[in-house]
Amino acid sequence: MSKKENCSAASLEKATESIVDFSGHGASLGAAGYRVASDHPDNCEFLAGPGDSVAISPGKDGFESFMIGVAWDNISIEDSGLFGRWFKKVRKVGVDLDIGCLYEMQDGTRGSIQAFGEKFGNFNEAPFISLSGDERTGDAEGDDEYLLVNGEKWKDVKRVLVYIYIYKGALRWSELHPQIVVDVPGESDLYVTLSAHDDALSLCAVAELENVRGGIKLTNRTEYFPGHEEMDRAFGYGLAWADGQKNPV
Repeated sequence: MSKKENCSAASLEKATESIVDFSGHGASLGAAGYRVASDHPDNCEFLAGPGDSVAISPGKDGFESFMIGVAWDNISIEDSGLFGRWFKKVRKVGVDLDIGCLYEMQDGTRGSIQAFGEKFGNFNEAPFISLSGDERTGDAEGDDEYLLVNGEKWKDVKRVLVYIYIYKGALRWSELHPQIVVDVPGESDLYVTLSAHDDALSLCAVAELENVRGGIKLTNRTEYFPGHEEMDRAFGYGLAWADGQKNPV
């Protein structure tokens, strides 16, 4: 077995070793992911650890459109080649960290939005959530990728699970310093910083937004999985997943 296969097998085993330990997310029957409570005081502005939540009430005219963004740092590594060792050559590694979401509408329709598979959503039509694009390096200032939610149509949305995943280029989560911000007009920005990590698992369910009596209930999840299918089972969305890759730029 190759090193990559061995690592993948270990990740799967880690995520499923307590299969009788169900996730506890609604009525789903999937196994729980890898959960780590962070003791970092700046983990996020209001949500200090997995399970913590905050409620945002709509104004008299409902919600304006709001943004869920992710930003991360590119990393520099020392070249391990012969000349790199002699001259301490350092090269910048482009990291492709993506944001995505699973969603469920009030009518029961479920789906996913992410750059992988070119599922960019739709702002004006269901699911009323769109992905900004696919930032593949993390060099741009501000939020590198973001989801835009049509606030006027929030009443049609039941729940949204926001996740980030490493597509390629990263060595460790801890080197990326990923940061999620939920920016609702008229409210303080809500930050989630992954200061607790599991470097063996490439996908993290970061936060869940639920429609509760027309408002937004935001819950910190910070739960790691080896892949989309395992995360889906844990949260009970029931989507079909297939392997593939992005189109080249």
